Amino acid sequence: MKFSSRTLRTYTTLHSWVGLIAGFALFVAFYAGALTVFHHDIPLWQTPQAIEQPAATLADAQRLLDGVLERHTAARQHMGMTFPGGDHPQPIAYWQDAQGTWQYAWLDHYDGSVTPPQAGLAELVNSLHYSLGLPVAGIYLMGVVSLLYGLALLSGLVIHLPRLAGDLFALRPGRNLKQMWQDAHNVVGVLSLPFHLLFAVTGTLLCLLFLQMAVLNPLIYDGKLMQAVPAAMDTAPVRAPAGAPGSHVRLAELHALALQAAEQQGVQGFTPTYLKLANAGDRNATLEITGESEGTLGPAGAVALDVASGAVLATQLPGQRDANHATLSAAYALHFGEFGNAAVPWLYFVLGLGGAFLFYSGNLLWIESRRKRRQAEQGRAPRNMARATVGICIGLCVAISAAFVSAQVLEQLAPQAVDSGIRWVCFGTWALCAGWAALRYPAQAARELLWAAAVVTALVPLSHGLLTGWWWWASAGHGHWPLFWVDTVALAMAVGFAALARATSRRARHGDRNSVWSLPPA
Repeated sequence: MKFSSRTLRTYTTLHSWVGLIAGFALFVAFYAGALTVFHHDIPLWQTPQAIEQPAATLADAQRLLDGVLERHTAARQHMGMTFPGGDHPQPIAYWQDAQGTWQYAWLDHYDGSVTPPQAGLAELVNSLHYSLGLPVAGIYLMGVVSLLYGLALLSGLVIHLPRLAGDLFALRPGRNLKQMWQDAHNVVGVLSLPFHLLFAVTGTLLCLLFLQMAVLNPLIYDGKLMQAVPAAMDTAPVRAPAGAPGSHVRLAELHALALQAAEQQGVQGFTPTYLKLANAGDRNATLEITGESEGTLGPAGAVALDVASGAVLATQLPGQRDANHATLSAAYALHFGEFGNAAVPWLYFVLGLGGAFLFYSGNLLWIESRRKRRQAEQGRAPRNMARATVGICIGLCVAISAAFVSAQVLEQLAPQAVDSGIRWVCFGTWALCAGWAALRYPAQAARELLWAAAVVTALVPLSHGLLTGWWWWASAGHGHWPLFWVDTVALAMAVGFAALARATSRRARHGDRNSVWSLPPA
Protein backbone atom coordinates (compact mmCIF):
# COMPACT_ATOMS: atom_id res chain seq x y z
CA MET A 1 0.00 0.00 0.00
CA LYS A 2 1.39 3.39 -1.04
CA PHE A 3 0.43 6.88 0.06
CA SER A 4 1.32 10.20 -1.52
CA SER A 5 4.05 12.28 0.08
CA ARG A 6 1.47 14.92 1.00
CA THR A 7 -0.66 12.32 2.80
CA LEU A 8 2.36 11.01 4.69
CA ARG A 9 3.36 14.54 5.73
CA THR A 10 -0.15 15.19 7.01
CA TYR A 11 -0.22 11.99 9.03
CA THR A 12 3.32 12.61 10.33
CA THR A 13 2.29 16.06 11.58
CA LEU A 14 -0.88 14.63 13.11
CA HIS A 15 1.06 11.80 14.79
CA SER A 16 3.66 14.20 16.22
CA TRP A 17 1.28 16.75 17.68
CA VAL A 18 -1.27 14.29 19.02
CA GLY A 19 1.59 12.37 20.62
CA LEU A 20 3.00 15.55 22.19
CA ILE A 21 -0.39 16.69 23.51
CA ALA A 22 -1.28 13.34 25.05
CA GLY A 23 2.22 11.94 25.59
CA PHE A 24 2.87 13.19 29.12
CA ALA A 25 -0.48 11.89 30.43
CA LEU A 26 0.06 8.58 28.64
CA PHE A 27 3.54 8.18 30.14
CA VAL A 28 2.01 8.56 33.61
CA ALA A 29 -0.81 6.14 32.77
CA PHE A 30 1.51 3.48 31.36
CA TYR A 31 4.23 3.68 34.02
CA ALA A 32 1.68 3.63 36.85
CA GLY A 33 -0.32 1.02 34.91
CA ALA A 34 2.70 -1.29 34.78
CA LEU A 35 2.89 -1.11 38.58
CA THR A 36 -0.88 -1.56 38.89
CA VAL A 37 -0.32 -5.12 37.68
CA PHE A 38 0.84 -5.72 41.27
CA HIS A 39 -2.20 -4.05 42.85
CA HIS A 40 -3.05 -7.30 44.67
CA ASP A 41 0.51 -7.57 46.03
CA ILE A 42 1.18 -3.95 47.04
CA PRO A 43 -1.24 -3.87 50.05
CA LEU A 44 0.47 -6.93 51.53
CA TRP A 45 3.89 -5.39 50.87
CA GLN A 46 2.77 -2.18 52.59
CA THR A 47 1.61 -4.02 55.73
CA PRO A 48 3.26 -7.46 55.70
CA GLN A 49 2.07 -8.17 59.25
CA ALA A 50 -1.30 -9.00 57.67
CA ILE A 51 0.31 -12.13 56.18
CA GLU A 52 1.01 -13.48 59.66
CA GLN A 53 -2.57 -13.01 60.84
CA PRO A 54 -4.80 -16.11 60.83
CA ALA A 55 -6.80 -16.39 57.63
CA ALA A 56 -10.28 -14.96 58.04
CA THR A 57 -13.30 -17.20 57.53
CA LEU A 58 -16.90 -16.76 56.50
CA ALA A 59 -17.76 -16.65 60.20
CA ASP A 60 -15.45 -13.62 60.54
CA ALA A 61 -17.14 -12.02 57.53
CA GLN A 62 -20.53 -12.65 59.14
CA ARG A 63 -19.32 -10.99 62.34
CA LEU A 64 -18.13 -7.93 60.39
CA LEU A 65 -21.39 -7.72 58.45
CA ASP A 66 -23.48 -7.92 61.61
CA GLY A 67 -21.31 -5.36 63.41
CA VAL A 68 -21.63 -2.79 60.61
CA LEU A 69 -25.38 -3.25 60.15
CA GLU A 70 -25.94 -2.92 63.89
CA ARG A 71 -24.01 0.36 64.17
CA HIS A 72 -24.68 2.17 60.86
CA THR A 73 -28.19 2.90 59.60
CA ALA A 74 -26.89 4.12 56.22
CA ALA A 75 -25.20 0.77 55.57
CA ARG A 76 -28.55 -1.01 55.79
CA GLN A 77 -29.74 0.77 52.66
CA HIS A 78 -26.78 -0.32 50.56
CA MET A 79 -23.35 -1.66 51.44
CA GLY A 80 -20.59 -3.85 50.05
CA MET A 81 -18.07 -6.21 51.58
CA THR A 82 -15.12 -8.23 50.32
CA PHE A 83 -14.93 -11.92 51.08
CA PRO A 84 -11.74 -13.14 52.77
CA GLY A 85 -9.42 -14.59 50.16
CA GLY A 86 -6.15 -14.18 48.29
CA ASP A 87 -6.56 -10.50 47.36
CA HIS A 88 -8.11 -9.51 50.70
CA PRO A 89 -7.02 -11.85 53.52
CA GLN A 90 -9.34 -9.97 55.86
CA PRO A 91 -12.90 -8.88 54.92
CA ILE A 92 -13.52 -5.16 54.42
CA ALA A 93 -16.99 -3.55 54.50
CA TYR A 94 -17.81 -0.24 52.79
CA TRP A 95 -20.83 2.05 52.45
CA GLN A 96 -21.76 5.72 52.01
CA ASP A 97 -22.82 7.73 55.03
CA ALA A 98 -25.58 10.38 55.07
CA GLN A 99 -23.17 12.97 53.61
CA GLY A 100 -22.20 10.70 50.72
CA THR A 101 -18.71 9.96 52.10
CA TRP A 102 -17.43 6.42 51.69
CA GLN A 103 -16.80 4.66 54.99
CA TYR A 104 -14.79 1.48 55.57
CA ALA A 105 -14.80 -1.04 58.40
CA TRP A 106 -12.94 -4.25 59.14
CA LEU A 107 -12.79 -6.84 61.90
CA ASP A 108 -12.89 -5.23 65.34
CA HIS A 109 -12.98 -1.77 63.70
CA TYR A 110 -16.69 -1.23 63.13
CA ASP A 111 -16.97 2.54 63.66
CA GLY A 112 -16.05 3.46 60.09
CA SER A 113 -12.98 5.06 58.54
CA VAL A 114 -12.64 7.20 55.41
CA THR A 115 -9.66 5.11 54.25
CA PRO A 116 -9.58 1.32 53.88
CA PRO A 117 -6.78 -0.63 55.59
CA GLN A 118 -3.64 -1.50 53.61
CA ALA A 119 -4.96 0.09 50.41
CA GLY A 120 -3.34 3.54 50.41
CA LEU A 121 -0.31 2.78 48.24
CA ALA A 122 -2.14 0.56 45.76
CA GLU A 123 -4.93 3.14 45.47
CA LEU A 124 -2.43 5.96 44.87
CA VAL A 125 -0.76 4.07 42.01
CA ASN A 126 -4.13 3.13 40.55
CA SER A 127 -5.41 6.72 40.73
CA LEU A 128 -2.30 7.91 38.88
CA HIS A 129 -3.06 5.32 36.22
CA TYR A 130 -6.70 6.13 35.54
CA SER A 131 -6.99 9.80 36.55
CA LEU A 132 -3.42 11.19 36.91
CA GLY A 133 -4.31 11.59 40.60
CA LEU A 134 -6.75 14.39 39.75
CA PRO A 135 -10.12 14.26 41.55
CA VAL A 136 -13.37 14.10 39.53
CA ALA A 137 -12.13 15.52 36.22
CA GLY A 138 -9.07 13.27 35.92
CA ILE A 139 -10.93 10.20 34.73
CA TYR A 140 -12.69 12.16 31.98
CA LEU A 141 -9.40 13.78 30.97
CA MET A 142 -7.88 10.31 30.59
CA GLY A 143 -10.86 9.28 28.47
CA VAL A 144 -10.11 12.13 26.05
CA VAL A 145 -6.41 11.23 26.18
CA SER A 146 -7.31 7.65 25.26
CA LEU A 147 -9.14 8.94 22.18
CA LEU A 148 -6.07 10.95 21.17
CA TYR A 149 -3.95 7.89 21.88
CA GLY A 150 -5.98 5.85 19.38
CA LEU A 151 -5.59 8.63 16.81
CA ALA A 152 -1.81 8.65 17.33
CA LEU A 153 -1.68 4.86 16.88
CA LEU A 154 -3.63 4.91 13.63
CA SER A 155 -1.65 7.81 12.17
CA GLY A 156 1.61 6.10 13.17
CA LEU A 157 0.48 2.92 11.41
CA VAL A 158 -0.23 4.87 8.21
CA ILE A 159 3.24 6.45 8.38
CA HIS A 160 5.12 3.16 8.79
CA LEU A 161 2.89 0.84 6.78
CA PRO A 162 4.66 1.42 3.41
CA ARG A 163 8.05 0.35 4.83
CA LEU A 164 6.80 -1.91 7.61
CA ALA A 165 8.59 -5.10 6.52
CA GLY A 166 11.95 -3.39 6.06
CA ASP A 167 11.93 -1.38 9.28
CA LEU A 168 10.17 -3.81 11.64
CA PHE A 169 13.27 -5.44 13.12
CA ALA A 170 15.77 -2.73 12.13
CA LEU A 171 17.65 -1.38 15.15
CA ARG A 172 20.70 0.57 14.06
CA PRO A 173 22.83 1.70 17.00
CA GLY A 174 25.72 4.04 16.29
CA ARG A 175 26.56 7.71 16.12
CA ASN A 176 23.21 8.60 14.56
CA LEU A 177 21.22 8.69 17.81
CA LYS A 178 18.09 9.99 16.14
CA GLN A 179 18.02 6.96 13.85
CA MET A 180 18.54 4.60 16.79
CA TRP A 181 15.73 6.22 18.83
CA GLN A 182 13.50 6.21 15.74
CA ASP A 183 14.15 2.50 15.17
CA ALA A 184 13.49 1.64 18.82
CA HIS A 185 10.31 3.73 18.82
CA ASN A 186 9.08 2.01 15.64
CA VAL A 187 9.90 -1.53 16.78
CA VAL A 188 8.20 -1.14 20.17
CA GLY A 189 5.22 0.61 18.64
CA VAL A 190 4.60 -1.85 15.81
CA LEU A 191 5.21 -5.06 17.76
CA SER A 192 2.88 -3.98 20.56
CA LEU A 193 0.31 -2.30 18.28
CA PRO A 194 -2.54 -4.81 18.91
CA PHE A 195 -2.20 -4.34 22.65
CA HIS A 196 -2.01 -0.56 22.37
CA LEU A 197 -5.18 -0.49 20.27
CA LEU A 198 -6.79 -2.66 22.94
CA PHE A 199 -5.69 -0.25 25.70
CA ALA A 200 -6.93 2.76 23.74
CA VAL A 201 -10.38 1.27 23.12
CA THR A 202 -10.91 -0.15 26.62
CA GLY A 203 -9.46 2.98 28.26
CA THR A 204 -11.92 5.17 26.37
CA LEU A 205 -14.80 2.85 27.22
CA LEU A 206 -14.03 2.64 30.93
CA CYS A 207 -13.20 6.34 31.44
CA LEU A 208 -16.03 7.81 29.38
CA LEU A 209 -18.68 5.21 30.16
CA PHE A 210 -21.04 7.56 31.96
CA LEU A 211 -20.53 10.35 29.42
CA GLN A 212 -21.43 7.89 26.67
CA MET A 213 -24.55 6.92 28.58
CA ALA A 214 -25.48 10.58 29.05
CA VAL A 215 -25.11 11.24 25.31
CA LEU A 216 -27.28 8.21 24.52
CA ASN A 217 -29.84 9.12 27.19
CA PRO A 218 -32.34 10.88 24.90
CA LEU A 219 -31.85 8.33 22.10
CA ILE A 220 -31.95 5.04 23.99
CA TYR A 221 -33.09 5.64 27.56
CA ASP A 222 -35.88 8.12 26.71
CA GLY A 223 -34.50 10.57 29.27
CA LYS A 224 -34.66 7.98 32.08
CA LEU A 225 -30.95 7.28 32.40
CA MET A 226 -30.79 7.22 36.20
CA GLN A 227 -33.53 4.60 36.37
CA ALA A 228 -31.73 2.49 33.75
CA VAL A 229 -28.24 2.60 35.32
CA PRO A 230 -28.83 0.02 38.10
CA ALA A 231 -30.17 -2.55 35.65
CA ALA A 232 -27.29 -1.87 33.27
CA MET A 233 -24.52 -2.03 35.89
CA ASP A 234 -25.81 -4.41 38.58
CA THR A 235 -27.23 -7.92 38.61
CA ALA A 236 -29.73 -7.72 41.46
CA PRO A 237 -33.10 -6.19 40.52
CA VAL A 238 -33.95 -2.86 42.14
CA ARG A 239 -36.59 -3.50 44.79
CA ALA A 240 -38.19 -0.86 46.99
CA PRO A 241 -38.19 -1.57 50.73
CA ALA A 242 -41.36 -3.38 51.79
CA GLY A 243 -41.42 -1.62 55.15
CA ALA A 244 -41.77 -4.98 56.93
CA PRO A 245 -39.08 -6.72 58.97
CA GLY A 246 -37.00 -9.23 57.06
CA SER A 247 -34.66 -12.10 57.73
CA HIS A 248 -31.16 -12.01 59.17
CA VAL A 249 -28.45 -12.25 56.49
CA ARG A 250 -27.17 -15.84 56.72
CA LEU A 251 -23.92 -15.32 54.86
CA ALA A 252 -22.62 -18.90 54.78
CA GLU A 253 -25.94 -20.23 53.47
CA LEU A 254 -26.25 -17.56 50.75
CA HIS A 255 -22.58 -18.03 49.81
CA ALA A 256 -23.25 -21.75 49.25
CA LEU A 257 -26.38 -20.99 47.20
CA ALA A 258 -24.37 -18.68 44.91
CA LEU A 259 -21.79 -21.42 44.33
CA GLN A 260 -24.58 -23.87 43.57
CA ALA A 261 -26.23 -21.48 41.08
CA ALA A 262 -22.92 -20.96 39.26
CA GLU A 263 -22.28 -24.69 39.08
CA GLN A 264 -25.77 -25.35 37.71
CA GLN A 265 -25.04 -22.92 34.86
CA GLY A 266 -21.81 -24.73 34.00
CA VAL A 267 -19.42 -22.14 35.48
CA GLN A 268 -16.31 -23.85 36.83
CA GLY A 269 -14.26 -22.60 39.76
CA PHE A 270 -16.56 -19.70 40.71
CA THR A 271 -14.89 -17.94 43.67
CA PRO A 272 -16.90 -15.16 45.40
CA THR A 273 -14.84 -12.01 45.93
CA TYR A 274 -17.32 -9.40 47.19
CA LEU A 275 -21.00 -8.78 47.85
CA LYS A 276 -23.56 -5.99 47.61
CA LEU A 277 -26.38 -5.92 50.14
CA ALA A 278 -29.48 -3.75 49.69
CA ASN A 279 -32.36 -3.11 52.13
CA ALA A 280 -30.80 -5.08 54.98
CA GLY A 281 -33.33 -6.01 57.65
CA ASP A 282 -36.24 -5.52 55.25
CA ARG A 283 -38.42 -8.22 53.71
CA ASN A 284 -37.19 -7.14 50.24
CA ALA A 285 -33.49 -7.40 51.06
CA THR A 286 -31.28 -8.60 48.20
CA LEU A 287 -27.73 -9.89 48.16
CA GLU A 288 -25.57 -9.79 45.03
CA ILE A 289 -22.45 -11.98 45.19
CA THR A 290 -19.77 -11.26 42.60
CA GLY A 291 -16.92 -13.65 41.92
CA GLU A 292 -14.40 -14.83 39.36
CA SER A 293 -14.35 -18.06 37.39
CA GLU A 294 -11.76 -20.01 35.44
CA GLY A 295 -11.17 -20.34 31.72
CA THR A 296 -12.98 -17.25 30.47
CA LEU A 297 -11.93 -13.88 29.07
CA GLY A 298 -14.26 -11.89 31.33
CA PRO A 299 -13.91 -13.84 34.58
CA ALA A 300 -16.20 -11.67 36.71
CA GLY A 301 -19.79 -12.84 37.20
CA ALA A 302 -22.56 -12.32 39.74
CA VAL A 303 -25.50 -14.11 41.35
CA ALA A 304 -28.36 -12.11 42.95
CA LEU A 305 -30.29 -13.76 45.79
CA ASP A 306 -33.34 -12.98 47.88
CA VAL A 307 -32.08 -12.77 51.46
CA ALA A 308 -35.27 -14.14 53.02
CA SER A 309 -35.84 -17.19 50.84
CA GLY A 310 -32.44 -17.72 49.21
CA ALA A 311 -34.11 -17.78 45.80
CA VAL A 312 -31.98 -16.82 42.79
CA LEU A 313 -33.32 -13.52 41.45
CA ALA A 314 -30.91 -13.03 38.53
CA THR A 315 -27.47 -14.09 37.29
CA GLN A 316 -24.78 -12.55 35.10
CA LEU A 317 -22.28 -15.38 34.73
CA PRO A 318 -19.76 -16.15 31.97
CA GLY A 319 -21.60 -17.59 28.99
CA GLN A 320 -24.95 -16.43 30.37
CA ARG A 321 -24.52 -12.63 30.45
CA ASP A 322 -26.32 -9.94 28.52
CA ALA A 323 -24.32 -7.87 26.03
CA ASN A 324 -23.76 -4.95 28.42
CA HIS A 325 -22.34 -7.02 31.29
CA ALA A 326 -20.28 -9.18 28.92
CA THR A 327 -18.76 -6.08 27.28
CA LEU A 328 -17.88 -4.37 30.56
CA SER A 329 -16.42 -7.54 32.07
CA ALA A 330 -14.29 -8.25 28.99
CA ALA A 331 -13.15 -4.61 28.74
CA TYR A 332 -12.03 -4.57 32.37
CA ALA A 333 -10.28 -7.94 32.09
CA LEU A 334 -8.48 -6.98 28.87
CA HIS A 335 -7.41 -3.59 30.17
CA PHE A 336 -5.98 -4.83 33.48
CA GLY A 337 -4.86 -8.32 32.45
CA GLU A 338 -7.37 -10.01 34.75
CA PHE A 339 -7.51 -13.24 32.76
CA GLY A 340 -5.35 -16.20 31.80
CA ASN A 341 -2.49 -17.67 33.82
CA ALA A 342 0.37 -16.13 35.81
CA ALA A 343 2.26 -15.13 32.64
CA VAL A 344 -0.39 -12.55 31.65
CA PRO A 345 0.39 -10.00 34.43
CA TRP A 346 4.08 -10.11 33.55
CA LEU A 347 3.24 -9.56 29.88
CA TYR A 348 1.15 -6.54 30.87
CA PHE A 349 3.97 -5.26 33.09
CA VAL A 350 6.40 -5.37 30.14
CA LEU A 351 3.81 -3.77 27.85
CA GLY A 352 3.25 -1.00 30.41
CA LEU A 353 6.94 -0.15 30.59
CA GLY A 354 7.17 -0.45 26.78
CA GLY A 355 4.28 2.01 26.42
CA ALA A 356 5.99 4.47 28.77
CA PHE A 357 9.16 4.15 26.67
CA LEU A 358 7.10 4.77 23.52
CA PHE A 359 5.90 8.19 24.69
CA TYR A 360 9.22 9.16 26.26
CA SER A 361 11.08 8.31 23.05
CA GLY A 362 8.45 10.15 21.01
CA ASN A 363 9.31 13.35 22.86
CA LEU A 364 13.02 12.73 22.32
CA LEU A 365 12.44 12.32 18.58
CA TRP A 366 10.52 15.61 18.44
CA ILE A 367 13.39 17.35 20.24
CA GLU A 368 15.99 15.75 17.98
CA SER A 369 14.10 16.71 14.82
CA ARG A 370 14.42 20.39 15.81
CA ARG A 371 18.08 20.26 16.75
CA LYS A 372 20.39 22.89 15.26
CA ARG A 373 23.28 20.77 14.09
CA ARG A 374 25.74 23.61 13.36
CA GLN A 375 25.63 25.47 16.68
CA ALA A 376 25.80 24.63 20.37
CA GLU A 377 23.01 27.00 21.39
CA GLN A 378 19.67 25.29 20.79
CA GLY A 379 16.23 26.81 20.37
CA ARG A 380 13.94 27.59 23.28
CA ALA A 381 11.23 25.10 22.27
CA PRO A 382 13.53 22.01 22.21
CA ARG A 383 15.16 23.06 25.50
CA ASN A 384 11.81 23.54 27.25
CA MET A 385 10.43 20.30 25.86
CA ALA A 386 13.56 18.48 27.08
CA ARG A 387 13.17 19.99 30.56
CA ALA A 388 9.47 19.08 30.67
CA THR A 389 10.13 15.54 29.47
CA VAL A 390 12.81 14.98 32.10
CA GLY A 391 10.93 16.68 34.94
CA ILE A 392 7.54 15.08 34.36
CA CYS A 393 8.54 11.60 33.18
CA ILE A 394 11.64 10.85 35.23
CA GLY A 395 10.21 12.92 38.08
CA LEU A 396 7.20 10.57 38.19
CA CYS A 397 9.52 7.57 38.56
CA VAL A 398 11.25 9.25 41.50
CA ALA A 399 7.93 10.28 43.06
CA ILE A 400 6.31 6.82 42.98
CA SER A 401 9.42 5.21 44.47
CA ALA A 402 9.48 7.91 47.17
CA ALA A 403 5.83 7.09 47.98
CA PHE A 404 6.75 3.41 48.44
CA VAL A 405 9.59 4.31 50.81
CA SER A 406 7.45 6.78 52.76
CA ALA A 407 4.71 4.16 53.15
CA GLN A 408 7.10 1.93 55.09
CA VAL A 409 8.37 4.81 57.23
CA LEU A 410 4.88 6.14 58.03
CA GLU A 411 3.58 2.65 58.86
CA GLN A 412 6.14 2.66 61.70
CA LEU A 413 5.90 6.29 62.82
CA ALA A 414 2.34 7.45 62.10
CA PRO A 415 0.06 4.65 60.84
CA GLN A 416 -3.00 6.90 60.94
CA ALA A 417 -1.36 9.34 58.49
CA VAL A 418 -0.11 6.84 55.90
CA ASP A 419 -2.67 7.52 53.16
CA SER A 420 -2.44 11.31 53.27
CA GLY A 421 1.30 11.20 53.89
CA ILE A 422 2.18 9.13 50.85
CA ARG A 423 0.13 11.43 48.61
CA TRP A 424 1.97 14.49 49.93
CA VAL A 425 5.31 12.74 49.43
CA CYS A 426 4.41 11.56 45.91
CA PHE A 427 3.08 14.82 44.51
CA GLY A 428 5.56 16.95 46.48
CA THR A 429 8.51 14.95 45.13
CA TRP A 430 7.08 15.11 41.62
CA ALA A 431 6.75 18.89 41.83
CA LEU A 432 10.30 19.23 43.18
CA CYS A 433 11.68 17.11 40.32
CA ALA A 434 9.79 19.16 37.73
CA GLY A 435 11.05 22.38 39.32
CA TRP A 436 14.61 21.08 39.43
CA ALA A 437 14.46 20.13 35.74
CA ALA A 438 13.14 23.60 34.88
CA LEU A 439 16.14 25.23 36.56
CA ARG A 440 18.87 22.94 35.26
CA TYR A 441 20.26 22.34 31.80
CA PRO A 442 18.44 19.32 30.25
CA ALA A 443 21.51 17.06 30.21
CA GLN A 444 22.27 17.87 33.86
CA ALA A 445 18.66 17.40 34.96
CA ALA A 446 18.34 14.06 33.13
CA ARG A 447 21.53 12.69 34.69
CA GLU A 448 20.68 13.89 38.20
CA LEU A 449 17.06 12.77 38.21
CA LEU A 450 17.96 9.34 36.79
CA TRP A 451 20.46 8.87 39.61
CA ALA A 452 17.80 10.05 42.05
CA ALA A 453 15.37 7.49 40.60
CA ALA A 454 18.00 4.75 40.96
CA VAL A 455 18.78 5.63 44.58
CA VAL A 456 15.18 6.12 45.74
CA THR A 457 14.01 2.95 43.97
CA ALA A 458 16.84 0.97 45.58
CA LEU A 459 15.58 2.27 48.94
CA VAL A 460 12.23 0.51 48.34
CA PRO A 461 13.45 -3.04 49.17
CA LEU A 462 16.01 -1.64 51.63
CA SER A 463 13.40 0.25 53.71
CA HIS A 464 11.07 -2.73 53.55
CA GLY A 465 13.72 -5.10 54.88
CA LEU A 466 15.01 -2.75 57.58
CA LEU A 467 11.60 -1.70 58.93
CA THR A 468 9.69 -4.98 58.70
CA GLY A 469 12.39 -7.66 58.69
CA TRP A 470 11.03 -9.09 55.45
CA TRP A 471 14.08 -9.00 53.18
CA TRP A 472 13.43 -10.38 49.74
CA TRP A 473 15.29 -13.62 50.43
CA ALA A 474 13.28 -14.13 53.65
CA SER A 475 10.04 -13.54 51.73
CA ALA A 476 11.06 -16.15 49.15
CA GLY A 477 12.09 -18.60 51.85
CA HIS A 478 8.69 -18.36 53.55
CA GLY A 479 6.77 -18.46 50.26
CA HIS A 480 5.47 -14.88 50.60
CA TRP A 481 5.76 -14.18 46.89
CA PRO A 482 3.88 -10.82 46.83
CA LEU A 483 6.57 -9.32 49.08
CA PHE A 484 9.35 -10.97 47.07
CA TRP A 485 8.16 -9.72 43.69
CA VAL A 486 7.62 -6.10 44.76
CA ASP A 487 11.12 -5.94 46.28
CA THR A 488 12.94 -7.67 43.42
CA VAL A 489 11.14 -5.69 40.70
CA ALA A 490 12.11 -2.48 42.52
CA LEU A 491 15.72 -3.67 42.71
CA ALA A 492 15.77 -4.50 38.99
CA MET A 493 14.29 -1.11 38.13
CA ALA A 494 16.90 0.64 40.29
CA VAL A 495 19.63 -1.11 38.28
CA GLY A 496 17.88 -0.01 35.08
CA PHE A 497 17.71 3.63 36.20
CA ALA A 498 21.41 3.53 37.15
CA ALA A 499 22.32 2.15 33.71
CA LEU A 500 20.31 4.92 32.03
CA ALA A 501 21.98 7.53 34.25
CA ARG A 502 25.44 6.29 33.21
CA ALA A 503 24.46 6.29 29.53
CA THR A 504 23.07 9.82 29.87
CA SER A 505 26.27 11.02 31.54
CA ARG A 506 28.36 9.42 28.81
CA ARG A 507 26.21 11.06 26.12
CA ALA A 508 26.48 14.46 27.83
CA ARG A 509 30.29 14.28 28.02
CA HIS A 510 31.22 12.62 24.75
CA GLY A 511 28.24 13.09 22.43
CA ASP A 512 27.58 15.75 19.80
CA ARG A 513 28.09 19.16 21.41
CA ASN A 514 25.34 20.72 19.29
CA SER A 515 22.48 19.24 21.29
CA VAL A 516 20.34 19.92 24.35
CA TRP A 517 21.65 16.61 25.73
CA SER A 518 25.25 17.79 25.95
CA LEU A 519 26.68 19.63 28.94
CA PRO A 520 26.74 23.43 28.70
CA PRO A 521 30.07 25.12 28.02
CA ALA A 522 32.16 25.66 31.16
